[in-house]
Amino acid sequence: MPQTRVAVVGSANMDLVAMAPALPRLGETMLGTDFVMLPGGKGANQAVAAVRAGASCAFLGAIGSDAFGVTLKARITAAGVDTSQLRVVYGASGVALVMVNAQGENAIVVTPGANDALIGLTEEELATVRAADVLVAQLEIPVRTVTEAAVAARDAGTRVILNAAPARDLPPELLAAVDLLVVNEGEAQALAGRGREEPRALLDLTPRAVLTLGGAGAWYVDRDGSQVHVPAVPVDVVDSTAAGDAFTAALAVGWGEGRDLVDAVRWASAAGAACVRKLGASVALPQRAEIDELYVPG
Repeated sequence: MPQTRVAVVGSANMDLVAMAPALPRLGETMLGTDFVMLPGGKGANQAVAAVRAGASCAFLGAIGSDAFGVTLKARITAAGVDTSQLRVVYGASGVALVMVNAQGENAIVVTPGANDALIGLTEEELATVRAADVLVAQLEIPVRTVTEAAVAARDAGTRVILNAAPARDLPPELLAAVDLLVVNEGEAQALAGRGREEPRALLDLTPRAVLTLGGAGAWYVDRDGSQVHVPAVPVDVVDSTAAGDAFTAALAVGWGEGRDLVDAVRWASAAGAACVRKLGASVALPQRAEIDELYVPG
């Protein structure tokens, strides 16, 4: 089977992760139990996750000229991602401040830094998008850049997966280019005004959608009438920080390899479950063997 070619356009951040027994309340100082500094950002995470799931992947993003940027590029490249289109811009890289409690729940503040400078894709960057089997994008970079990449992908016959996180207004031109929308319940509420009680509301925006619900599994819906619930794979949760990124990347790889979308969602659910068993973002993203170990066919 030919290796799936994935292009990811999105953010790269340095994740500063603190573990504590609970998430602090407003005004509270809490003594933590552990700290790690790891490369992250939804775009970089999904690019690394796609490689680990078995695809070749090119990453279109931007890092700063600071020490975080040097580390980010080195780590993403070492993971096997093609970073030849990764821009370096003067100033600070994106940073995510992540707090994780003993139950694996998290609270995150992201400062975009260089990610906001990813504007005006070059012809070489657009060629990378057009050459891919699947384009994966998120919304931690300017929406106009996501739109530009998605339209180029659509015109070239490249499938477009939009992980609409964080939720924000989506221009009609972008929605028209999206083949598959991936959102969690909060994002679904923001975009379509409905959550788990009516996943088909997302079809007002896109021909196909996946609504992820954490431990409650995921819904796949499409305009052909499908509405399928895929249960979550039961595991002990350590940190849920990058579970959605592992899910989205595996979904792209599985679909690109020819799985039908319901089966691709099942395989993606196994990827998300494998991810939450470890602390951190990029270091927790599962290898293909780990996904296959937890995958439950329909």
